[in-house]
Amino acid sequence: MYPNIFHIDFLYSYGVLIAIAFLVALWLSGRMAKRAGLSQDAVTNLGIYCALAAIAGAKIMMFIVDLPRYLEHPGEIFSMSTVRAGGVFYGGLIGALVVAFWYMHRTKLPALTTADVFAPAIALGHGIGRLGCFAAGCCWGIPSDRPWAVTFTDPNAERLVGVPLNVPLHPTQLYEAFAEFIIFGVLYWRIRKPHSPGSIIGMYLILYSATRFIVEFYRNHEQGNLWGGPFDTSQWISLVLVMLGAWFVYRSRTLTVTGTPSLQSR
Repeated sequence: MYPNIFHIDFLYSYGVLIAIAFLVALWLSGRMAKRAGLSQDAVTNLGIYCALAAIAGAKIMMFIVDLPRYLEHPGEIFSMSTVRAGGVFYGGLIGALVVAFWYMHRTKLPALTTADVFAPAIALGHGIGRLGCFAAGCCWGIPSDRPWAVTFTDPNAERLVGVPLNVPLHPTQLYEAFAEFIIFGVLYWRIRKPHSPGSIIGMYLILYSATRFIVEFYRNHEQGNLWGGPFDTSQWISLVLVMLGAWFVYRSRTLTVTGTPSLQSR
């Protein structure tokens, strides 16, 4: 929609909004960490490590799900279009989770409590990031005749991310962004009440994965389907994460709420 800020070639809307999303998420997770009685420095460092792991994981997953294309054209791995591409979010999430559990084990941060602290921040940051996708034109939807369909007309958007121009499309970026903001509101409200460790991250996994599963039906799929079948790769991952989130919520019900640090306002 607006891939460049003030029509400056090297100032991309996507990059600016991703940077804002990261800073907002980092600030919010630090604030939530303080309320939970966790080390703000340790949580901030964890956020930075997770962000770097998420960038790498998103790119790796992008290569994996579209492996035949990159094997046929290996030069594209190091192309500018690959550098600009955000990658596959679930790859970033998996990469961040792996690094998070390693770092929490190393620093003795309580895993479930720390994950709960990050859940609202992830939702808010991802929502802002999806606005960046909309501005850039990436992650676009399938053609639509709905009144709210959007039409991209900026040649820079087509050049940078390949979005088709002058075709009404489902604004899947906005579907996901608005859903993430709602999920953030739910999680932020819930985390400020007494809760058992793991319940907040469990709610996030259920709510976001269900949202992503639905949005995928309206999204254009440039990348390959890793496992085939009636669903795409992201939908299969969504189903797994919904079950994982449900397990976290179920497990949290067996824990004593009174033993959990309260995150209510002070």
